[in-house]
Amino acid sequence: MPNSVSPSSSPKSLPLQGPHNMQPDHYTEPFPTAIRISRDMSSTISHDLVDHDSLSTLTLTEDTNLAAIAPWATPNNGDEPPTPPPKSSHRFGFNPKPSFSSFTLPRHASASSISVSTTATARPSETFSIHSNDSGRSGRTLDSRKKPSLNPLNLLKKRSRSRLRSEPPPVEAPPPMPSPDLSFHPTPTTPPGSFSKKERSSRKKKPSYVTPPALPPKESLYALDTNLDAMEGIVDLSVLPATGVDSSSPGSGFESSHQSSSDVSSMQFGSTSTSHHSVFSNPFLPGSQRRLAPGALTFDGRRISPKARPPGVASKGDGDSPSWTAPESWAVEKEGGDSSIAAYSSSDESVHGKSGGRKRKRRPPGSKGLYKVRIYRANNSYHVVSCDLNVTVAQLTPQLNKKLLLDPGVEPHKLHLKERGRERVLAPTERPADIVRRRLEQAGYDVADGLDLLGADDIQFLLKFVYKSNALGPPEEDMEFDSFDLVDLTSRSLRTVPVTLYAHADSIVSLNLSRNPMLEIPLDFIQACSTLRELRLSHMALKKVPQSVRNCQTLQWLDLSCNRIADLDDAGLENIPQLRHLKLQNNRMEKLPYYFPHLRELRDLNISNNKFKHLPAVVCELRSLVDLDVSFNMIQELPDELGQLSQLDHLIIVGNQVSKIPERCARLHNLRVLDCRRNNITDISVVCTLPKIEQLLADHNSMHALDVSFGPALKQLDASHNDITQLTLVPGPLGLPYALTTLNLSHAKLSTLDDLALAQLTALEVLHIDHNSIRSLPESLGGLSRLKHLSCSNNHLYALPSSIGRLQWLETLEAHNNDLSELPMSLWNCSSLQVINVTSNVISTWSLPPGSIDLEVAMSHAWSSSVTLLNDRKGSSCSTIGSTLPALASSLERLYVGENSLTADSLHPLALLRELRVLNLSFNNIQQLPSSFFRNLTQLRELYLSGNDISAIPTENLQHMTNLEVLFLNGNKLQTLPREISKLTKLSVMDVGSNVLKYNINNWEFDWNWNFNTNLRYLNLSGNKRLEIKPDMNHRQSRGQQQLSDFSSLTQLRILGLMDVTIGMQTNIPDESEDRRVRTSMADVNGMAYGIADTLGMTEHLTMIDLVQPNFRGRTDEAIFAMFGRASHIASNNRLTKFLHDNFLRVFAEELAKLGPNEGVPDAMRRSFLKLNKLLHDYLYSTSGRKMSHVSASAMNQTIHDKIGASGIVLYLVHRTLYIANAGNALAVISRQGIAHLVSRKHDPFDRLETARIRAAEGWVSPKGFVNDEIDVSRSFGFYYLLPVVNPRPDVFQYDISPLDEFVIVGNRGLWDYVSYQTAVDIARKERDPMIAAQKLRDFAISYGAEGTTMIMVIKMSDLFPKGLPRDPQLLAEPAIPEEIIRSLAKRKPRDIFNRDISRLDDEVSPPTGHLALVFTDIRNSTHLWEVNPGMQSAMVLHNNLLRRLLRFCGGYEVKTEGDAFMCSFPTTLAALWWCMSVQTQLLTLPWPLEILECEDGKEIRDPEGNLIARGLSLRMGIHCGSPVCEPDPVTGRMDYFGPMVNRAARVNAVAAGGQIMCSADVIKEINARVLDTGPDTEYSYLQPSNAIEAIRAMGVKIFAVGEVKLKGLEVPENLSVLYPAALAGRQNLEAFETAPTASGSRVQFSVEQMRELGLLCVRLETLAMSKVFRPTPSRKGSIASSLTQPKAEENADSPLTIRDDPSLYLPVMDEKSSDAHLTTVLHSLSLRIDNALTKLALIYMTDIERQRGGPDLALRDQILELCRPIML
Repeated sequence: MPNSVSPSSSPKSLPLQGPHNMQPDHYTEPFPTAIRISRDMSSTISHDLVDHDSLSTLTLTEDTNLAAIAPWATPNNGDEPPTPPPKSSHRFGFNPKPSFSSFTLPRHASASSISVSTTATARPSETFSIHSNDSGRSGRTLDSRKKPSLNPLNLLKKRSRSRLRSEPPPVEAPPPMPSPDLSFHPTPTTPPGSFSKKERSSRKKKPSYVTPPALPPKESLYALDTNLDAMEGIVDLSVLPATGVDSSSPGSGFESSHQSSSDVSSMQFGSTSTSHHSVFSNPFLPGSQRRLAPGALTFDGRRISPKARPPGVASKGDGDSPSWTAPESWAVEKEGGDSSIAAYSSSDESVHGKSGGRKRKRRPPGSKGLYKVRIYRANNSYHVVSCDLNVTVAQLTPQLNKKLLLDPGVEPHKLHLKERGRERVLAPTERPADIVRRRLEQAGYDVADGLDLLGADDIQFLLKFVYKSNALGPPEEDMEFDSFDLVDLTSRSLRTVPVTLYAHADSIVSLNLSRNPMLEIPLDFIQACSTLRELRLSHMALKKVPQSVRNCQTLQWLDLSCNRIADLDDAGLENIPQLRHLKLQNNRMEKLPYYFPHLRELRDLNISNNKFKHLPAVVCELRSLVDLDVSFNMIQELPDELGQLSQLDHLIIVGNQVSKIPERCARLHNLRVLDCRRNNITDISVVCTLPKIEQLLADHNSMHALDVSFGPALKQLDASHNDITQLTLVPGPLGLPYALTTLNLSHAKLSTLDDLALAQLTALEVLHIDHNSIRSLPESLGGLSRLKHLSCSNNHLYALPSSIGRLQWLETLEAHNNDLSELPMSLWNCSSLQVINVTSNVISTWSLPPGSIDLEVAMSHAWSSSVTLLNDRKGSSCSTIGSTLPALASSLERLYVGENSLTADSLHPLALLRELRVLNLSFNNIQQLPSSFFRNLTQLRELYLSGNDISAIPTENLQHMTNLEVLFLNGNKLQTLPREISKLTKLSVMDVGSNVLKYNINNWEFDWNWNFNTNLRYLNLSGNKRLEIKPDMNHRQSRGQQQLSDFSSLTQLRILGLMDVTIGMQTNIPDESEDRRVRTSMADVNGMAYGIADTLGMTEHLTMIDLVQPNFRGRTDEAIFAMFGRASHIASNNRLTKFLHDNFLRVFAEELAKLGPNEGVPDAMRRSFLKLNKLLHDYLYSTSGRKMSHVSASAMNQTIHDKIGASGIVLYLVHRTLYIANAGNALAVISRQGIAHLVSRKHDPFDRLETARIRAAEGWVSPKGFVNDEIDVSRSFGFYYLLPVVNPRPDVFQYDISPLDEFVIVGNRGLWDYVSYQTAVDIARKERDPMIAAQKLRDFAISYGAEGTTMIMVIKMSDLFPKGLPRDPQLLAEPAIPEEIIRSLAKRKPRDIFNRDISRLDDEVSPPTGHLALVFTDIRNSTHLWEVNPGMQSAMVLHNNLLRRLLRFCGGYEVKTEGDAFMCSFPTTLAALWWCMSVQTQLLTLPWPLEILECEDGKEIRDPEGNLIARGLSLRMGIHCGSPVCEPDPVTGRMDYFGPMVNRAARVNAVAAGGQIMCSADVIKEINARVLDTGPDTEYSYLQPSNAIEAIRAMGVKIFAVGEVKLKGLEVPENLSVLYPAALAGRQNLEAFETAPTASGSRVQFSVEQMRELGLLCVRLETLAMSKVFRPTPSRKGSIASSLTQPKAEENADSPLTIRDDPSLYLPVMDEKSSDAHLTTVLHSLSLRIDNALTKLALIYMTDIERQRGGPDLALRDQILELCRPIML
């Protein structure tokens, strides 16, 4: 690779160049015969006039000779070749570059224009416009003031130099060096007519700032013969224009303007075609290679070294051998530029003008016209270039030379690109404008955002173009190495290996060159690294593997990850014999080369995050492979040959689309870890039984049953997030217990846990069964003696097994969000239990274990008395009355029992838990705490008492709780707080919001004042509307002059909540800062109530900040709600978050004002997010207000600022339209009639759409779900080192608010990672005050396990709509209920609700009487479904919960259930209709088990328009209204209904088909009257609820008349009609299924393919029973190579014990046309054959064992017979 000269290098070390590396200009005048060489270094481009006809000498201003400049032009007086000048020793290993670049303009094939304008602060600026006209004239006239001249710098453009020499070259008398002040001045030309008259006159008045240098005195001039006729072999005259043809160069005109206020220039380029013709050719190459082909950029053939002998002086024996080539480390540049840059270009754009027939990419939309590109100088001044997308660097460079290369004597400059933490030189074929466009699109910008203009802005946060010297990286003396065995040169901007390493090359063992613009590694350096074992070349934007890598014979570890490599065909990796580890992730490969099987030592191969659609066949030939990672590709099928990798230890296939694991994978006998997460796999039984498998991760797949047998070594199985409905464990190997220690079956659809299956997992330590539908745990749970962690949250458990007390190793019990009514008494016996979380249940009692304490004393002495449960006679804290403490009392440290039904009487057992550190009793029914509640809780650190009805805090023993740090008392009825709280010196978090505090805060002698708790970091007083904080003007404080009404003592305060608190005028409220949030506003925004709650979490600083702005832009119908930050303290920064908070409103208002006629609010929100991210970058990387470049910031600040970020969500309310924009994992959910609707998008790297976007931006996703293995979110503010992969482009949702919408919940991941959307809506819906709702959600998140910063905002959208006036109470009067019924109901206790989800909803309506509506429901084909479909039990749980939830929403009363049928009553007809239509609509969206969706009764059905009209269980419904007989049930106490009206309603339902709502005539009359307004009002029309009418109209109703129907058992026929919601009207055209219901439609349909697989298993077992092995005839597949298939053929050679045949010959005939009856018969036949084969195998095994033992073994026979008995029966 070529090297650069360090800026500090001496100018005397710059040798001149030979002509063989020259790039000629295009001149149309006869070739000039004179060159002027001046010593003046201060001049730039000369604009003097030169007469080319008279100029015939080369003028030198230095006392030197021709040989010093052009040794090849001197007469050959001897056989000695020309000697290069001596090298300087102060170049730091970088090669000096040419001092100037060609100013040649490309010849234009068509009319085009280029204009350049420059403004500089130190000199006048120039404007260039160059026009090429094709007017038909054969010649062009040149302005007499300007003549074309030969640029002599092209004669000195290239050279070669050695950096490593063992000894100096044999130079006897080196020629004198040329003067360092030597400079060349080309003379540009100007055609006439290029300027207007005004312009020409201005040019006469304003001379150019560049003046021609003075001619040197004649006595110092030397004549130089430059006769071209005598330069045969040097000058190729054939490329010159023919004589007589006017080939003048394209004209140029110059116009000067004076703008000295900035250092900005702009250029405009049109798309041009270039043609390069060389005037000079290499004299050392054969004649056939001397001439450069037209249009080519470089010569073919090798370069000529300075030491190479010309052909005329070659020594004897050389003959025609090729010339000598310098070592690569000499950095000899290639002709025509660095061709390696083009070959290994790091650009991901298409190469313009590349040969080979490659099609040019289609111009992207909106790419017409010119794009602005900002190009910087090294001094950070910049110039703006306007060019189209096809302009290349080669076309741009001449103009950059003119405008940016201020001193032609300096090192030659090239265009550099800085992005993603690295810097590189752009190749000549790359297109800067297209790079800008692509990067802006990847960063989230749209064409509508003005991509063509954004490049002119400061986009250093994304990329930066710099035109500067080739010197990259630090000087070598700044590189210090402690040792040379492990060398790390990451991100050093190196283009070649430092010279320092050459002397120690043989000591290098590990070399890391990642993140450097190094496209090639010198071959001689690689060959010198004789002990190199590890080479890392990641993040280098390589398109090809460096050619020298193949020559490293000792290499074992090669890292080529995160590049742009498309293939390895030319990499030559087969030449590295010891290669063991190959990292190729995050490239662009679609195939692997043929030679891969030759890598016989390869152990580790990572090809993840590429573009493989199939697993390459060559991978299966790597027999020594141990680790294989193919994750995040597009692989849909694994080949059978994968089973050949017998040495495979780790296999990772995460994030593909694999649906099946091949049967031959059962041969992977050494596989220990299989990670197949996030695929479509349906069965993992093949790999579960592998002998060495230890870890199997299979979550997020498509399994619906787990019928497996675990291998003897399997320890961890994760099958979560599958639709598993049953778990069946086949008995394992004889005498070997299962070794499974971790089992995760969460987020499945299990309704039961098999008792036998659980009993076999005796080694289990961790069991996760969360988020299922399990109602009870088997008693065999107590047999898991080693169980340490049991998590069964979010189920429907009504009790825990009593055997749980036998789990002596159990440490954590997670059972929150279930239906537990009590905790088992045996739980007190768990001696190791430290954490119990039973939040969100219906627990009312926790009984003490018998014998552990005197229960009579416990009952007779309440906590309020002076005698407690504990005996204090001797001051002992350990003795109890009557007996010893239970085991749990000394182990339990954290107890969460929030949202239960505990009362003050239920708290007595807590007195025994002396080791408690955390106690959460929030949201129970505790009205008063016992007076001695705190006596034995002195170890508490966190206490949560929120959401109770507590009116006073007991002060006894409160001051002894000196370890208390967190105290939550919000949502109670506290009026005062005791002074004893001030003595809790460690208290740092205090929340007393939403109480009724009203006391004198200055009365510190008796009441609490916050100033005494100086360690407070979080203080919330919001929601106390009666609290007044005002200074005491009359009373002098005993603590000096300090006012206790201010917060001056709280120096560590981070969050202060004073919303709705009255604050005095002179009260000293602390100011907000980057590390402090103070809320003092009212909890009302534009008439909407809102509330907010948050926590600090584990961080010491703010990581989340909220933003609320009413009357945005001064408009009463606009408001802003937003929050910014991260839930975790990792990668968060309060300075960043505060900047987003302070600047969003201004930026958003500006963008709204800029909107065009066809643009909307979503465009403004997107632009605001992106602009805010840019401004944030400038803010973070600025010092004292001065903006710094992305690379000029200090390393420390850059590291800190790069790796921080924040998610953001903004809600913009305009009248009744809500716009939601979010980037990250902060989300918003709207409650519409109690149903949660997500109105934002979580940007999860695992999301397939986000994964595709990340890959398109050259990022990648690691198996743990992190972007580039760095961050856990795919979109965010900040994280500039990952831009544009991680960008803040938001997803924008528009939502029209209706009267049906209730509120919106906005929260960060601290809420949504632990609370589901629907659960959050249920919790918040029960609270009228949004402030209390937000605090309740926060407390629930804490109880569910949230540990980071949690922020929640609840906004009451229903306040936007005026409340209707109450109806006349007389009109609401209903028929009176008989007094006897009222007395009967009053005697009975209200029915307890044992379902937590239902208990959160509104209370059930009173049982309707008088005129009412009855609804009967029934599931179609439910009897057959229960018999044959295993998913029916889980489906019924979903069905029942939905119907009961909607009954609460619609105001219905559940009368009774019978099987799967419901009978419900409603006080009004339209409420009943509303319920029926809601049920039919929402049944389609339930997460039905896969078994239901695969059967005929539950499959998806769509209408001709593609609308979904059927999915899952099909429910028939019938509605009839009337006045039945009402009477409570004597057993249940529930109201029941009798009489003819009930019979008629039941018969109406019986007539309906599945999915229909059958209505009687009276129901239709009510619909016509109030919904459709097509009929007269009925007697009860005025009673119909308005919310039901609005909901029905919103859904739309379709009625189809059936006519009069004779109902069974009734004489009078009924006029019936079928009704559907409008979206489901297509059901009317479906065929009725009720004529002949069969079981075949209810079970999972037979799969012929599965039957054939079962048959193959049967044949194999039968063959095995004959002591032979059956192998099916393989299908023909393409081989790789004959040489590679020979070993395979030998391996698969059939032995006498092998039977190879077609298995279909041994199986019954079956095809897709086979009936269910035929397949059932085949199934029975195959089952019988399998049973017989297994029985024979068992007997053979028993016989072999007894033969080995020398006699019969009765115990073994009993064991074998026990296993065979079910088979034989």
